Amino acid sequence: MEIQGVGGRRRRIILVPFPVQGHITPMLQLGSILHARGFSITVAHTEYNAPHPSTHPEFMFHALSDGLGAGYDMSFDKILGAIYIMNERCKVPLVQYVENQTACGEEIACIIHDNIMFFVDAVATRLKIPGIVLATFSASYFQALTSIIPRFDAIFPYQDLMLEEPLPDLHPLRYKDGPFQPTQDNDIPEPIRDFFRITNDIRSAVACICNSIDYLEHSSLSKLQTHYKVPFFPIGPFHKLASSNSPTNLQEEDTSCLPWLDSQAPLSVLYVSAGSVAVVEKHAVVETAWGLINSGRPFLWVVRPGSVHGVQWTEFLPEGFQELVGDRGLVVKWAPQRRVLSHPAVGAFMTHCGWNSTLESICAGVPMICQPVFSDQLVNARYLSDVWKVGLEMEVIDRDVVERSVRMMMKGEEGKDMRKRVVDLKQKVESCVEKDGCSYKALNELVEFISSLHHKD
Repeated sequence: MEIQGVGGRRRRIILVPFPVQGHITPMLQLGSILHARGFSITVAHTEYNAPHPSTHPEFMFHALSDGLGAGYDMSFDKILGAIYIMNERCKVPLVQYVENQTACGEEIACIIHDNIMFFVDAVATRLKIPGIVLATFSASYFQALTSIIPRFDAIFPYQDLMLEEPLPDLHPLRYKDGPFQPTQDNDIPEPIRDFFRITNDIRSAVACICNSIDYLEHSSLSKLQTHYKVPFFPIGPFHKLASSNSPTNLQEEDTSCLPWLDSQAPLSVLYVSAGSVAVVEKHAVVETAWGLINSGRPFLWVVRPGSVHGVQWTEFLPEGFQELVGDRGLVVKWAPQRRVLSHPAVGAFMTHCGWNSTLESICAGVPMICQPVFSDQLVNARYLSDVWKVGLEMEVIDRDVVERSVRMMMKGEEGKDMRKRVVDLKQKVESCVEKDGCSYKALNELVEFISSLHHKD
């Protein structure tokens, strides 16, 4: 079905992603979903971390001058400043681009933007085009933010002895699971508070799209819709609904791990990855390395260059690491994650609990060992371990804990039970994207909603 505008042309949707892997991936997947439903798609992206147009020939791509440039060093401690620079510098280029497109006869149905690219709301308002927010994270994390932000002064700072206590009105979260990175005195600096206030204010947006599933997060989604008073469309998992198999990775995948997996026994391999953004302390990865060595289990470990503080790549590995693990351990820079998780040799996933990784692991029927680093990962880990019960959280990262966790997950009864639960959850999620499933219905409703939108008077 094509969504036609004036003159029989497809109506166009402009997508504005935030330029890090975990945000670009779901935005491109959403583009594929909506393109398959009859819309034309333009990706208006920053010069920094620009996606590859050749991987999505069905889209138009337009680079926005962002004030950063392709080679900007957006290390973790600089990311907040970079976000504000992008939001300031990209505004005029996006206005000019949309005005040029409409002057050429394009009918823009709406602009869908990542909530971190909050400048888009002002653009949409100025041009009288409907704006829609894309939430690339879990509804549970989103709802935790909306609950905590108005109560910053009542919650922070808190005492260390409160870490295990429940966060008020946010079961099952404890203070230690909160979606913020507090300072040493367990407070949140005012610039960080302001950032979350800005990015969680959807302003004039007419709707919100979530990479989530009503079956999985019904309570949080209901609370979000009540809070924001606009329609929420949980049409996830995006990667299960996207018709395109085009790659969305910004980094080159090392597919040499696939033949290695072929040589391993079914459900014998632990897959380890900390995702595309998190930077971890050297001590933690050294302890993880010793835990993997001592576990005696085969493992595939993704170590992204620059993901360990003060280290270029694998210099942190203990001396003689390869001799100690032999052929049962493989370390790569980046892996085709969905193909790895769906491989019959993979029995568990040691993960940072980013939302994309969480959904991909559930959809592959692979239980998780949770090693969250920051932000939504802490919330996701708690839900995986305490609500959905398909994850085992490591509260402390040392070699003994890692070894025990790996052995328990790969060979213990708790691991077997968890594997049964995640396979059952996988089947339920798969039914959600099939015809008459909740995500399938939400997608139909989203298409109808966008098709009904008109420019504001």
